[in-house]
Amino acid sequence: MTHEDAGHYAAKHPPGTRPDPAIAEAVLARVENGHITCSDAHRIARDFGVSPAVVGTTIDLLEKRIAKCQLGLFGYGPQRKLVEPVDHVEPELAAALHRLAVDGRIRCKDCWDTAAAFSKPRLAIAAACEHLGLKIRPCQLGAF
Repeated sequence: MTHEDAGHYAAKHPPGTRPDPAIAEAVLARVENGHITCSDAHRIARDFGVSPAVVGTTIDLLEKRIAKCQLGLFGYGPQRKLVEPVDHVEPELAAALHRLAVDGRIRCKDCWDTAAAFSKPRLAIAAACEHLGLKIRPCQLGAF
């Protein structure tokens, strides 16, 4: 949802969608100034043994915002985005990212998996995608 949609995140979900109370409690315990970090959201998903999408839906239903995307794509104050394209991408990494891309898009989860496979920080993979012109979506938490 866009900046103009702030405070209306629950509208992304079917009417009557309700969060799991325990997950909602865990989310609210980590919210600061109406935001929860991507890292905290993923930690909750691991702790509860649910997909990040379940936690993302809970965050939406609670009308909270996700901050500090681990790929650097959003949630970093006035500049919003942290990631910048790199000058060069190793051919092996570029080939791997292009294999995963569909119509110029690569999934957030595929970026995370590629970071692990290449022993690189997630932000480095996002920077490589920026250089290659690959859009990262969808977000595992459903932010985009």
